[in-house]
Amino acid sequence: MVVTVSFELDSVMVENAVRTSELATRVISKLGSAVPVKFVADGREAARPQRSAADPFTAGKRTMVVMRRRAPFLMACPAGSAEFACCGYLVLNLASNCPMDCSYCFLQEYLADNPAFQIYANYHDAFDELDALLRKSPNRHFRVGTGELADSLAFDSLTGMSRDLVEFFSRRERLMLELKTKTDEIDNLMGIDPRGRTLVSWTLSPESVFRSSEHKTAAPSARINAARSLLENGYKVAFHFDPIIAYPQAERDYLELLALLFDSIAPEKISFVSMGGLRMTPALRKTARTRFPTDPMLVGEEVLSSDGRYRAFAALRTNLYRSIEKRLKEFAPGLPRYLCMESASVSERVFGVRPQHPAELGDRLASR
Repeated sequence: MVVTVSFELDSVMVENAVRTSELATRVISKLGSAVPVKFVADGREAARPQRSAADPFTAGKRTMVVMRRRAPFLMACPAGSAEFACCGYLVLNLASNCPMDCSYCFLQEYLADNPAFQIYANYHDAFDELDALLRKSPNRHFRVGTGELADSLAFDSLTGMSRDLVEFFSRRERLMLELKTKTDEIDNLMGIDPRGRTLVSWTLSPESVFRSSEHKTAAPSARINAARSLLENGYKVAFHFDPIIAYPQAERDYLELLALLFDSIAPEKISFVSMGGLRMTPALRKTARTRFPTDPMLVGEEVLSSDGRYRAFAALRTNLYRSIEKRLKEFAPGLPRYLCMESASVSERVFGVRPQHPAELGDRLASR
């Protein structure tokens, strides 16, 4: 059945080695004649930027490459390090890049040399890696997400990957799948019993950030409505207030966003909430301001942190965290929450206690 794609594609490139794969067949059949399909020897070359384009990164997003992944699929979250209080999150890289275009997104720097939207036809090999992980650590629970280098659901109407993932995780009691998205594309998740093993999470931003910075994404209210629908169909849900941006009305807007969320979804039905401030490497900061010169969210005063990223002044972002944390304690005192890419000392100033070890927090979030 041919489907209508929410995002614009100029072409689909299929690597010869996977042209008869289940995923390639699925994508081609669902596109029909709407988008031209070409076969190429090496998908990595097809993913390279179009240097002649005015904005090679934007142009790259309009090409989909179906190819074989050469590297392992499973890795630790790139945000994790000894410097930060981490959540023990593991990442499955099943795709690369995103058809949406948030002005603050790190992918515009990270994937500058291969900006085409890549999906990996051999993604079933990831299931073997996950089973090996379970055998290696028989007493641990793991939260595993697919939304680090690509939105988990943006092109799911074409790929159908979510259905295979949900069914696999539903049979693994010590694994929790996290599908992270800024869309409301949840049709493929309906009618599948996740058996409590799939959590869908959304980045939530105030309306002003959504309008200025989160291009081609679903509105915050649409994301919350999608979460409510999935709750009614047996899924778990969570929310990431990340990046929190320190602009003049930020405190008011983030507190209003919390009120909107809890008016729609009872706090006890939410698995966890994370918070993280806007952070950018010097290269990302330059790229973002070049590509989005009129975005007011990108021109705040920032300082270069010890990890080489620009952030709002520590006192400013800590005060924002504390305001949100205070309201969370009022609405949902038992709701698990954590900071992403902040030091243990900042986490302690916000929550009043030292953060858990990443493995402990990861196990807690994966087993809720």
